[in-house]
Amino acid sequence: MANVLKKTQSLHDRVTHYCAGCGHGIVHRLICEIIDELDIREKTIAVAPVGCAVLAYDYWNFDTTEAAHGRPPAVATGIKRMLPDRIIFTYQGDGDLAAIGTSEIIHAANRGENITVIFVNNGTYGMTGGQMAPTTLLGQKTKTTPLGRDKIREGYPLKISEMLAILDGVYYLERVSVHNPQGVRAAKKAIKKAFINQIENKGFSMVEVLAMCPTAWEMPVKDSVKWVEENVVKYYPLGVLKQNAQ
Repeated sequence: MANVLKKTQSLHDRVTHYCAGCGHGIVHRLICEIIDELDIREKTIAVAPVGCAVLAYDYWNFDTTEAAHGRPPAVATGIKRMLPDRIIFTYQGDGDLAAIGTSEIIHAANRGENITVIFVNNGTYGMTGGQMAPTTLLGQKTKTTPLGRDKIREGYPLKISEMLAILDGVYYLERVSVHNPQGVRAAKKAIKKAFINQIENKGFSMVEVLAMCPTAWEMPVKDSVKWVEENVVKYYPLGVLKQNAQ
């Protein structure tokens, strides 16, 4: 009988702290599968911030360090410059990267730092109770927008990937989603490409991953998947936003 699935060496056996239906667990596993496939586990260092992924080191069987809220790109820059032979990646949510860390991600991208950024966008502050995030959709109800996000009151959702795509220092940007099997396969392919870009010293790469947060969205898991399909993907289109040629 063929072995079609095996445990990744880069993933610890742990009881998850993530809520049912959360997209983080899927992305965690994809990263670990890719690190195993590229045989870079002993060379990889992850940088995780404050947020739902603050305990990422409990699941990853490779070196992981913490950074202050929004500061992973700066920490990753320092590590990569001191240890250029290591593979450095940040793992950030939208509350981290697109809010308090906006300055950090813009300048790291503009400098063309040879790091990989995994940006998980679930449109909410999941860890602190479901407040509106910069990427929350117009009309979407949160703890701080109980009547729905209003463009006059709260402004428009930030399209971070589109913003970064205009910077000369950016080598590769792609937006994917993990709300269905096809999306998961595409997400793995994109994240693997981002890691390979770093191995080949091509510069700054970021993959934005649209993910579900049924607890903060206050909806069943099935409905959260439908929400991504019918609403989130329409505002944040999937695909490659930038791919430089060298």
